Amino acid sequence: MVTVLGIELALLIVILGLVLIGLEAIAPGANFIVIGVALAAAGAVGLAFPALGSPLALAGLILLFGSIALIIYQELDIYGGKGQAQTKDSRSLVGRTGYITERVTQTSGEIKLENGGFDPHYKARTKTGEIAVGKRAVVVDPGGGNVVTVEPFSEEDTDSTDDIKES
Repeated sequence: MVTVLGIELALLIVILGLVLIGLEAIAPGANFIVIGVALAAAGAVGLAFPALGSPLALAGLILLFGSIALIIYQELDIYGGKGQAQTKDSRSLVGRTGYITERVTQTSGEIKLENGGFDPHYKARTKTGEIAVGKRAVVVDPGGGNVVTVEPFSEEDTDSTDDIKES
């Protein structure tokens, strides 16, 4: 049994893991969750099976549980954004498509952009008419901030986008 500051190493690792998990709950963003889970799980195994409480065995368990936690975290896509390209600036929003989540008029509305970055929800306006919830729309003007101008998406938009990509 290895002790650090009078506390068994496996218990210290569990405590550290739980602290990191708690920090993740306070400040979400996937900064601490994987290593917190790895530490807590490895320490718990070290406590349950004293033969695995050596520093070398605990290090191996941390790597094992960290790898498993990372794979699960990536598969669950807890914070969204899996495979989504982050927008670089407002101009990169032009031509992006999405679905209307709140009826869009000339004065109000919201769209959820496909591949829209960490938070794909944007306030949206249309220059004419309105677009109903669930309809597909395309960004025609990124505006500035988080308000974009959108128009209803049509198959003609797809054809012109293909022409642009080919040239």
